[in-house]
Amino acid sequence: MQKKTDRRVRKTKAQLRAGLTKLMRTKSIKEISVKELVDEVDINRSTFYLHYADIFDMLEKIENELMEEFIYMINHYPAKNLKELHFPLMTNIFSFIYNNADICYALMGPYGDITFVNKMKQMISDMNLKTLISMVPASVNDLELISSFCITGCIGIIENWLKGGTKEPPEYMSELTGKIMTNAIKTFIPEETK
Repeated sequence: MQKKTDRRVRKTKAQLRAGLTKLMRTKSIKEISVKELVDEVDINRSTFYLHYADIFDMLEKIENELMEEFIYMINHYPAKNLKELHFPLMTNIFSFIYNNADICYALMGPYGDITFVNKMKQMISDMNLKTLISMVPASVNDLELISSFCITGCIGIIENWLKGGTKEPPEYMSELTGKIMTNAIKTFIPEETK
C-alpha cells in the first residue's frame, strides 16, 4: 500500500512540475498562481497544498532537488586532468541537463530564476577553478579569468542547446564543450601535464 501512495505522490509532483515548467515559459514565477497551476494540470488545489505551501515553496523544493543531484554528481566525478574535463563529468552534466531539460529551460529562460542559475554557475566555476589550479603552474596569474571564460562559454552552449530542443545527444555536447574548453586553456598548461 505504501508503494502505491509513493507512486501517486511522485506522479502528482511530476504533473505539477510539468505544469509549472510550461507556465514558466511564458511568465515569471511571481505571475503564476496556485489556481492557474492546478487548472493547467487538472489537480485539486487541496492536493497541491498537501505537498507545497505556495508556488515559491514548490519552485524552491524543485531547485533544491536539482541542486542536490548536481552537487552529488560534481563531488563524485572530479576532473583530475585536462582530458577529464569533458569525460565523464561533462557527460554527466549534459545528461543531467538533458534529463531535466524542461525545468532547466524554464529556469534558464527569460522568465527563469536567475538566482538558481547563478548558484549553478558558481558551483561549476568553483569546481572548474579547483581543476585548473591542479593542472596549471602556479606562475599563471589569470586562472579566475580563464575559468570565467570557460564557464560563460559553457552556459552559452547549454542555453543554445536547450533552445534548440536538446537534439544533439549529451555525449556529443560533452565532447564538443570539452574540446572548446581544452583548447581555451591548453596554452597555459605545460606539455608534460596535458
